[in-house]
This record gives sequence, C-alpha cells and structure tokens, in this order.
Amino acid sequence: MTVITKFFVVRDGVELDKVFSEKKDAEAYDKMLDAADQLAEFIKKGELECNLDDESIKEISVFLAKNGPEVTQILKTVKPLSPSPSNEKITKSKEPSEETGSKKETPKQPGKRDR
Repeated sequence: MTVITKFFVVRDGVELDKVFSEKKDAEAYDKMLDAADQLAEFIKKGELECNLDDESIKEISVFLAKNGPEVTQILKTVKPLSPSPSNEKITKSKEPSEETGSKKETPKQPGKRDR
C-alpha cells in the first residue's frame, strides 16, 4: 500500500483547486496569493485614471505576484518622484557620519580577543 501526502491551500475557508505534493510549494503559493491580495488593495487605493473591475484587478495582481522576481528587477531602477519624509529619515540614519567619514566602532576591552 502506498501513502501519498497532498497539500492544498485554504483561503477564506475555501479549499483551492490547486494541489501540491510538497509543503514548501503550497506555502509559496499561499504567500504569492497574499502578495496578490496586497497588490489588489494597492491598485484599488491608487489614483488610477481608468476604471478596472474587481476581476481585472485580481488578474493583474496575481500576474504581478507570480512574476515577482521579474517585476522587482524592473522596479529596481525606479527612483521615487518625491521622497516622503519618513524615507528621508531612514536614509539619513543609515548613512555613515559625514564628519568622520566612517562608521563608529565599539572600543575593544583590554584583554579580550576577537572570536
């Protein structure tokens, strides 16, 4: 007798049609759907000058989420048109001190060796 384990994704209490033989594949698919949901909300809240029905938004967001690595590669070259104040604070705090030109280092205690 053979035992076969199958994994499926349940969203909003509904079992989806897609079945996976590996748990990691089911989890990756679930995460992709989570990303698609977030993209759909982002599109709906956006200031688009066109009217898209919910089904079109869902299709577009799933397509973008499925192709996440390619979309990320494309968007890496995009610079913000006007940086938000919160982004400026984060950027400034991560840069090394301009006065000294280097990062601050914690002084070593005498007699302690690096491991």
